Amino acid sequence: MTYILCSTLPEWRSKSLGLCRYQEVYLPLAHIILTAAILITLATSIFLALRYRNIKLYGAQPSNLMAFTAILFTSGLDVGLIMFPLTEFPVYAREAPYGFTNPLAIEFGFWGFLVWGFYFLTTFYFCVIEPRLKLFEIWWVALANNIVIIATCAFTGFLFLSYLPNYITDITPVARYGLVAAVVLGAVLSSTDIRYVKWLSYASFALFGLLILSLMITNDMGVGDLLASGQNLGGYFSNLDKFISPQTDYHAFYLFWWFAWSIMIGQFVARFFGGIKPLQLLIALLILPSIPIAVWFSVLFHYHSEEIVLAGYLQIAMVVVGIIFVLNSLDSLTRLYSENLNLTVKRLGMPLYILGHWGLLFGLILLYQFTPLKIEWIGMVVIALYGCIYVLIYQRRDGLQKLSQTRLRVHVQ
Repeated sequence: MTYILCSTLPEWRSKSLGLCRYQEVYLPLAHIILTAAILITLATSIFLALRYRNIKLYGAQPSNLMAFTAILFTSGLDVGLIMFPLTEFPVYAREAPYGFTNPLAIEFGFWGFLVWGFYFLTTFYFCVIEPRLKLFEIWWVALANNIVIIATCAFTGFLFLSYLPNYITDITPVARYGLVAAVVLGAVLSSTDIRYVKWLSYASFALFGLLILSLMITNDMGVGDLLASGQNLGGYFSNLDKFISPQTDYHAFYLFWWFAWSIMIGQFVARFFGGIKPLQLLIALLILPSIPIAVWFSVLFHYHSEEIVLAGYLQIAMVVVGIIFVLNSLDSLTRLYSENLNLTVKRLGMPLYILGHWGLLFGLILLYQFTPLKIEWIGMVVIALYGCIYVLIYQRRDGLQKLSQTRLRVHVQ
């Protein structure tokens, strides 16, 4: 099977995975903070889903379940879902810290099910609490939030930049940077109209499904093979407790990454609710995105287990789907932070809007490439912001008195 070797992996990934006998050390305190943040986040999510289970949530642009699922899935994930697994399975198979279960269960645990509970807490907050307390209108909270959005948005582009050489053989540096610049430009153009978000979400979801079918058909992988591979997912659920606290520095990287995404995804997808209740939302977040993730990883794990060579045209297909994912993620987040900062087309005009946001995002992508800037730092900022919001909610708890009423309709603007 043609997996990428250590010498050809992006440097930041080689170090994180330990493929080059390199260990990146995190302070134990960071792992303790991360574990505490996860436990508090998940406990709060369960409490809110049960305590306010009769509240109905309505967004400013209500969507049906299919549209909401597509928007959530494609906005809440990025190109790493497409490009990471085949390089990670061999590592999880041989590294001792992951020996408690199989590589497919590890991969799914880093991307599916439990971690989506992070998004529930933030979407509930922006549906129910923020309209009453308006904490994200406090200048320093708004500033921190928008810095996080922009930095995380650029990290998506950086991942794409880092992985292009693994899927497009002999791509030149000029072509590599040029393609990323063009994708960022396309995302900025798309962010000028909210209608494009739904179109891109549907396209991402559909092409992702076609990619799965293509991988299965190309190598005569039947439903039985898919189910046989998918049985390994049971290793995740039987070891669920081990995914709450980071098992390795690389696991910590994933968890910090999820925290970095959590506030902005909650803020964005909250506008697309169409009368859903909190408990229904929590269940939907845990299950609906995890189904296509589980299928996708099961197909790739079959390729890994059977040592099937990934054909060149399939690699290109993965790049195309990865581009659509990048477009969708950058589109959603660019629109979000531009509205938060009032740097919209209406205020700036189309030429300045496009040039300004393209320059900002592509410049930050280069910062990730050529400086020590890391997504883990952004995740820690988000955890600190979580703590501040908890304190502010407690201080202004009188503003939440009406939440004790049942069947309250919440309209998100």
